[in-house]
Amino acid sequence: MYIPDIELQSKAAIRAYQEKEVLRLLGYLREFSPFYKAWFKKHDIAADQVRSLEAFSMIPPVTKEDLQEHNWEFLCVDKSKIAEYTTTSGTLGRPVIIALTEKDLQRLSYNEYISFCCADGTDNDIYQLMLTLDRQFMAGMAYYNGIRKLGAGVLRVGPGVPSMQWENIQRIQPTVIVGVPSFIVKLIAYAKEHNIDINKTSVKKAVCIGENIRNTDFSLNVLGKKITEQWDIKLYSTYASTEMQTAFTECKAGNGGHHHPELLYVELLDENNQPVAPGEEGEVTITTLGVEGMPLLRYKTGDICQYHYDTCSCGRHTLRLSPVIGRKKQMIKYKGTTLYPPALFDLLNDMEDVKEFVVEVYSNELGTDEILLHLWPREESEEMDRKIKSYLQAKLRVIPQVRYTGQQEIMRMQFPENSRKPVKFLDNRN
Repeated sequence: MYIPDIELQSKAAIRAYQEKEVLRLLGYLREFSPFYKAWFKKHDIAADQVRSLEAFSMIPPVTKEDLQEHNWEFLCVDKSKIAEYTTTSGTLGRPVIIALTEKDLQRLSYNEYISFCCADGTDNDIYQLMLTLDRQFMAGMAYYNGIRKLGAGVLRVGPGVPSMQWENIQRIQPTVIVGVPSFIVKLIAYAKEHNIDINKTSVKKAVCIGENIRNTDFSLNVLGKKITEQWDIKLYSTYASTEMQTAFTECKAGNGGHHHPELLYVELLDENNQPVAPGEEGEVTITTLGVEGMPLLRYKTGDICQYHYDTCSCGRHTLRLSPVIGRKKQMIKYKGTTLYPPALFDLLNDMEDVKEFVVEVYSNELGTDEILLHLWPREESEEMDRKIKSYLQAKLRVIPQVRYTGQQEIMRMQFPENSRKPVKFLDNRN
């Protein structure tokens, strides 16, 4: 297992390294970035004003709206140097193009290589990828190239189709699966129905993407428990975004995703763009290091997390991120209660009587938030309706609107055309 030397150094040494790299990036952006040249001018940021990380905070953060509106102005190279065009998923608005040079692709591979190393990966492993590798999806390409750099075997099965996943597990005997946790639950259900003894298979680990498997105290949440109570495998969570071109991945301690300081400078900021203390909620704000094509400086991701800075048992001295508590734009204010979709997902995942769901939020005639739960129940009856609504009232103290639907309709909602991952939250507010 490879751990970069910088991640084992003292916090002071890491900070000094990051300060040098951030200042190097500032010089690069002043010379090559049309957007940041204009940004610095707009906010009267002179070249000699920012000479430390403390002064760095005087630069106003950039938002997703800025990246959407001025997408190509973030490009720092001639288009002839672009080797790959990727896009964001468009969860928080229209998709954004992120262009990568050959150097950026190599950086991305290195990022996933050290991330899989963090998750106890070795060159003896065989990884089964249960996700898309097309549709301009950066993550699928990154996982594949990182695994190849690790020297491990890789099996590109793609998303869905439990029968095909199990056929490949039984024939090729991968040791690690990479997929969405809720799909892993479906794999377990399929195995039960077809008398497959999951604990006698070759799979020993799962790298979980796209959904939380832990609570903020790092205990397993409902999804995590649903998997591990039936399948004796080790779970590793990973968090990333297309814009940051970097991942935060858990080590075997399972106490948060490790920051790679050679690839990213990270801040967690409050509503006033001030840093929050360890254990407090803040918006993940990133500055990419070593990116050539479309580097970002003080970019607010919209994701709300907590961070921890105590030394991990794995020996790394790096910051660790909690699971994503929610996305700032997806916060729901419902009848006096503030909710994020992941809290509702946990509640619904824990309901044995609900097979699948989609959470929809819309604005009522007063302009306030309303919640509509689209549920595929195990059966439709008055007794089931009473049972579900009683559970919701006990957990939420209020009962959202409920609409029961069948498998075909719920699958259509979860997998709209061109979707790269399942959609479980629909934001139809004004």
